[in-house]
Parts: sequence; structure tokens; C-alpha cells
Amino acid sequence: MMKLSKMHVLVSLATVQMAAMAQEASQAPAGQMEVVTVTAQRRAENIRDVPVSVSSIKAEKLDILLSGGQDIRVLAGKTPSLNVESSTGRVFPRFYIRGYGNADFAVFASQPVSLIYDDVVQENPILKGYPMFDLANVEVLRGPQGTLFGRNTPAGVVKFESAKPNLRGVEGFYNVSYASNATVNLEAAANVPLSKEWALRVSTLRQHRDDFVTNTYTGQPDSLEGYNEHAERVQVLYQPNGVFNALFNVHQRETTGSSRLFRANIIKKGSNTFVDGFDPERIAINGREDQELKTQGANVRMSWDLGAHKLYSITGYETVARYNSRGDIDGGNPGDAPAVPFQVATAAFVPDIKQYSQEFRVESKYTGPMNWQAGVYYFDEKAVAGQDNFNVAGTQTSRVKSQQKNEAWALFGSVNYAVNDAFTVRGGLRYTEDKKDFDTLETTGTTLVGPKSFSESKDKVNWDLSGTYKLNNDVSVYARYATGFRAPSIAAASTAVPITVADAETITSIEAGVKADLWNRRARASLSVYDYDVKNQQLTVVGGNSNVTKLINAAKTKGRGIEGEIEGFITNDFKMSASASYNFTEIRDPSLSVNKCAQCTILDPVNSSGRVVIDGNALPQAPKWIINLNARYNYPLAEGNLFVVTDWSYRSKVNFFLYEAVEFTGAPLTEGGLRVGYNWDGGKYEVAAFARNITDQRRITGAIDFNNLTGFINEPRQFGVQFKGSF
Repeated sequence: MMKLSKMHVLVSLATVQMAAMAQEASQAPAGQMEVVTVTAQRRAENIRDVPVSVSSIKAEKLDILLSGGQDIRVLAGKTPSLNVESSTGRVFPRFYIRGYGNADFAVFASQPVSLIYDDVVQENPILKGYPMFDLANVEVLRGPQGTLFGRNTPAGVVKFESAKPNLRGVEGFYNVSYASNATVNLEAAANVPLSKEWALRVSTLRQHRDDFVTNTYTGQPDSLEGYNEHAERVQVLYQPNGVFNALFNVHQRETTGSSRLFRANIIKKGSNTFVDGFDPERIAINGREDQELKTQGANVRMSWDLGAHKLYSITGYETVARYNSRGDIDGGNPGDAPAVPFQVATAAFVPDIKQYSQEFRVESKYTGPMNWQAGVYYFDEKAVAGQDNFNVAGTQTSRVKSQQKNEAWALFGSVNYAVNDAFTVRGGLRYTEDKKDFDTLETTGTTLVGPKSFSESKDKVNWDLSGTYKLNNDVSVYARYATGFRAPSIAAASTAVPITVADAETITSIEAGVKADLWNRRARASLSVYDYDVKNQQLTVVGGNSNVTKLINAAKTKGRGIEGEIEGFITNDFKMSASASYNFTEIRDPSLSVNKCAQCTILDPVNSSGRVVIDGNALPQAPKWIINLNARYNYPLAEGNLFVVTDWSYRSKVNFFLYEAVEFTGAPLTEGGLRVGYNWDGGKYEVAAFARNITDQRRITGAIDFNNLTGFINEPRQFGVQFKGSF
């Protein structure tokens, strides 16, 4: 059963796609766009009326993207201004919106992009990788969301909503697929009403990929890059009347397999391309590569409809029960080619992370021009984590284990006022207080620099003000002025660097846009422009001739750009969508410098101390251009539909680190997907063949800079078949 997993994500989402398409057909005549409802402002609203740059990734697109069974990183570059990457593989994704993110790989790291799953923030980066399955919707909210969401959201929010149980009747789906490297996926869900008041929904995901990379140093064929993953979610709905509603959610995830493969000397000196003769299915390492993760969680969402007001309670509990990720960081071996300057093998471990959150919110439901919402939010996290180092023989040589306690609370409120039928203004405030206590619990085989503990706390008031004006029934324009806040971050000490603290960062953003239904709702389009300033942006310095990580602040970062999306029907059976974003980012701090890499070709000025000046550089992992094109053609038959679906995404070059170097600039990446299939019985059943990364474009997507020209790469081309059904 463990082997039925990776493609199952694809299949399950494809089934969700069929449900979404059926819903679209029921909501709009053939050849017309459905109304898209989002909760970007914590209320269900037409996406055209929301004064925020937001994308709704529907089940149909998710099905396409996940057809190869990928994890959450597949969202990278698939919607305007969104990038996702990881140096730890499936278990530790890092999100960037409008070029604004955090490349820190420490367990205690915070990110300026918040990931919210079923109304509960997933604060620790390890929690952000929970698989996508049986989803109702994904929303990407760009720009600061510091009033209504608030928990470290200066760059934006990625919001997932699971399909909920209902009282309508027994229904569900199953989705099975098989692809290259014995990649197997199984996704399934069942909704079962238990009575007139209770309903149950059970969802499951199984993913597997065989090892397919040979370790030539140990002589082990096909011994790396495989994984097994399973995740489950059980939801129970209690709806005794039209006043009270309670939704209980219990979920877990367990992953084992190879950790991310760092490959020594794969970058050609003086370029950002592979060395001659590079083979992505071969590596020569002497260290272990393995990874395991288990997370568990539960939440309770309750609401009371009191007529003129509605009350909400959201209680969330998340825990990392076990996490170990061990890798041969130098990417080579002590003797055979490729030669490495010195051996580095480490393991990150987490014996325990516990996160508790509670929100109470009340919203008005007045029939007049003014409505409001207000609430209180509490967050408490205790995280214990550390790092082990190993010698050439694989024996542990040192250990550092630390603990961080993070407690925060906030008060927030927002008001909407309809000045007239065409013009609505909105404004919000949020007060946040955040405190962190950091302690070194254990040191073995090493002596750390500086104190063993540190505490930091900050409070901040955020606000936003926006207006929406309806030019007519089909076109709206909006403008928004908003701020955001990320609390201070703390990094563990090492033998060379003491505990470092990055001060709180703040953002001020101006945004304007237009949203429109076109040609009698045969198409929909949006366009937004923005400009932001980040003060004291938290940045992470890694490597530079030594295995060191520390935090710094940049005095100022500038960002500006434009985002556009359009989708529509060319004919009733031919639908296309396209999107593009241009994001410009620039660090502005002449005093800021970092250590340089060991072997790369630096493009920045080097000061008298031999350090690289990063003033004027773009932020790491911030592509200027992201472009997408998607198309679907249906050919109706008497008993069903033949269809062809294709999707293409492009992202321009990126810097891997704070400095600019020829070798550590990720080349532009273009990936395409194709899916051909047949569905019948009103869309209940579907069979399809698919391909991902169909041109087999291979790129270096990240690097390690303290040792040599070591990098890691994107996923290979994949072919597969799938079958799905619903009931």
C-alpha cells in the first residue's frame, strides 16, 4: 500500500477537478466562467470584489500540476509572483511572494509568507510541507496581510481549504496512478452522513517512488532519491440547526526516504551550467542520505449564527512528533572524484515541536452599508531541535540541541463601508505582541561562542486601508495601502558565531488593480501593480568558506512589480488561461557585507576586508519573471469526452545567495506538462496518460557555497497513467 502514493495526489486532485467542473457547469451556462468565491478577507466574496491581489487555484489546475505526484513545491511559478523551493526536499518548503521570502534552513526559522491550512497557521517550516489532497481550494494572497491574518504575513498568505463533510449523502472519489521510477499514487476520500446532524469525511493519500540514483562510490545501484509518504485526515461535522456548526479535524503525515542530494562540483567553473558529462542518475558520496518525518494535528472550528452577528472559534494544535534529516552536505567523498576540500556530514533532528493556537472572531451581518469583524488571537509554540555532525566514518562528532518558546497574541478589527452602490472602503487594525525565549539545551563535542540563551520581544500595530470602485457590473478597480510585521528571529550559536538575532521587520505596501469579467463572462482578467518598502528585513547568511549560519538585518529592501491573469473560453470546448508577473527586488544597505564563497566567480564589489558588498542585489530566489500558459480542449462523444490538457511555466534566473556569483545564479527554468484522456458517465470516471517536465529540462535549483561548487537539481521528466472515479 505504501507504493500507492505519489500519483495518488494527482489522481485525487483530478477527481476533485471533475467535481469542480461539474460545479462550474451547474453555476454557469456552457462557455461562461463560473463565479469564483474567495475568503481573502475572512468572508466569502466574489474574487472581483476583493481589494487584494489574489489567485484561486482550482481543482482542475491542481490536478494538472499534481499529475506526477509532486509535493507542495510544485506550486512554484504556477501562479503570479509565487516561488517555492527547498534545500531539504519534501519536508521543509520555503515560500516567496513578490520576491519576498526567507532562505533560512534552520528549524527555528520564520518566514514572511504564512501558510494556513484549514484556518490554522502552520508556523514552523516543517509543518508547511503537509501534502495537498482532497482540497476544496487554494488561495494565494499577495502583499501584506497583517490585519486579518497577522501571523508573520508581510509577504502574503498561501491558504488551503480541505473539502468538508456534508449532510447531502454518501459520496467520494478514488484516484490511482503509476509513473516513471515506479511512482505510485493513491488518493481517496469518502463522505458519509451519520445522521441528520452528523457527517463524516475520511481522506487519505499514499505516495511512493523507487530509488533511481546510483551511488558509484559505494557501488549501490538505484539506492537514492526514493520516498514513501502517507497522510490521513478525518473530519466530523456537527450541524444540529441553522445556528450552530462544529467541524472537527484530525490529521497526520508520515514520510521516509532519501534526503535532498547535494552533488559536489556539478557546476562548471565560470558558468551556471552542469559540468561536462554530468549524469543526474549517478552520484559519488560516502555519507548517509536519509530522512523521516511524522506530524500530527487537530483543530476544531465552531460558529454560531445569531442573526445580525456570527461568532467563530478556531482552535488548532499541531505537533512534529519526529524529524530527522541526514545528508552528505559536501556532496562528494574523501578519495575518488569528484574531490571535495573537506568532509561535511550533518543531521538536523527534532524530538518535539508543539504548536497551539486559538482565535475568537465575531463578524456583523447587517443589511446596511457598514459591516465589521473583530477578534483576538493567541499562539504558543515550543520547539526543541538540533544538529549533529559526523566524521568520514559516519561517527557522530558533535551535537548542539536548542529550545525556542514563542508566545504571541493579537487583537484585530476590520470595517467595510459601502459609500454607495459602486464604492466601498475597507480599513483594519491589528495589535500584535510577540515574545521568544531561546535556550541551548545540550552541547557535545563542541564549544559554542557567546551566551547560551537569549530572549526577545516586540509589539506592533499594523493597518490597512483599501477602496473598491465598480465601473460597471463587470469591471472593478481597487487600491490598497497596507503594512505588515514579522517578529524577531533567533539563530542557534556555533563554534564561530554566537546566537544571532534579527530584529523585527516591517513592510509598507501600495497596490492598485483592476478585475473584470469579459465578453459576457466568457473570460475573466485581473491586473495589479505594487510597490513596497521593507525596513530591517531579516536575512540569513550561510556558508562562505565555512559551515556557518547567522542572521542579519538589511536597512531597507525595495520591491515593485506587475501581475496579470486572464482565463476564458475560446470556444465552448476550448479553454485557455495565461498569467505573468514581473517582480523587481533590491537590497539597499551600503554597510552590509557577507563572506564570499570558496570557489565561485563573484560579480559584486569586495571591500577591504575581503567581504562581498550586497547593496543593490536582488533578494535570493526572487525571479523577475514568472509566466504561465494553460489550455484544455474537450472533444464531446456520445458517451463521454476526449480531452487534451497542457500547462507550461517559466521563471527567469534567480540568485541562490545574498551575493551575486556566476556559478550560483540559477538559470531560467521552463517546464511543461501534457495530459490526454477520456471521461464518461457524466464525468464519474476518467482514464488518462500524462507527462511532466516533458522536455526533460534539467536545472541547478540551489547550492551549497561554503565548500565547493555543490548544487541540487530539479525533478526529472516523468510519464504516467491514471484512473479515477467518483461515487
